[in-house]
Amino acid sequence: MTRLLLALALCFPFVIYSQPYPTKPIRIIVTYPAGGGADAMARLIAPKLGEALGQPVLVENRGGASGTIAAELVAKSAPDGATLMLDATAFAVNQSLYPKLPYDPEKSFAPITLLALFPNIVVVHPSYPVSSVRELIAKIKAEPGRIAFASSGNGSAQHLAAELFRQRAGLDMVHVPYKGGGPALIDVMGGQVPIYFANMASALPHVKNGKLKALAVTGAQRSSAAPELPTVAESGMPGYQVYEWNAIFAPAGTPPAIINRLQAEIAKVVRIPEVRDRMLALGGEIVASSPADLAAWVREQSASWARVVRAGNIKLE
Repeated sequence: MTRLLLALALCFPFVIYSQPYPTKPIRIIVTYPAGGGADAMARLIAPKLGEALGQPVLVENRGGASGTIAAELVAKSAPDGATLMLDATAFAVNQSLYPKLPYDPEKSFAPITLLALFPNIVVVHPSYPVSSVRELIAKIKAEPGRIAFASSGNGSAQHLAAELFRQRAGLDMVHVPYKGGGPALIDVMGGQVPIYFANMASALPHVKNGKLKALAVTGAQRSSAAPELPTVAESGMPGYQVYEWNAIFAPAGTPPAIINRLQAEIAKVVRIPEVRDRMLALGGEIVASSPADLAAWVREQSASWARVVRAGNIKLE
């Protein structure tokens, strides 16, 4: 009997460890407040992912400090697949903006998948006397230091998209940062600031109703959500390419079997017709990458934006 009990005791941890994943509800921690693009992506995929995994998938918003508050929480969570993080472009930028982060961007997380890419859309007030990127560049060069562009804040994706544009064309422009994309969009529509490299999902409806004039998209190719718009690259700035993006991570140390299961199920979810069509309507380009490809993407993005931040001497206020 004693030997039997000992054998059972030795086997018990293995029984627990080998239980199929998942065995409890899963949280997706979104690094931004409710109502934004990252939040919309999380809430779009969570119900279907929950159905696929057989456990509820709950969305929890932990906004603040460009996503670093949520990232610290996830980095310190148990690596059991029960806590995930949906982050955005800032994940690859923050290390260039913050002198010290409460986590290591490379070592604290296990990449799962790059969900989708979202080009920005270059918009101006409808009365602004330009109709193309070439005309916009010419006007800014004719009035150095006098023309402003809006952004959703210092170091934001919209700021960096405009800053790269400014650097590539050698322009002298005035940056007007706002506390969020909503206020920036309102002032551009109101004519207070003429130019905005806007989030496509939030700006495109205003383009369609005539409250904004769109000049181009920032992706490598035209967007299926607005195929009539040229890219910035084909409008006189070859090689220019900027995307906002959403990706999912887990805490470092999460077992590869869990990472691979999550990646496979998420890849299926984003290709469900109703999910895919919604993402395309928001201007997204579905990726559903492998974990290795997401890791490579983050490294490339981090290096690229670090150069832009240094060249523009961008500081957080």
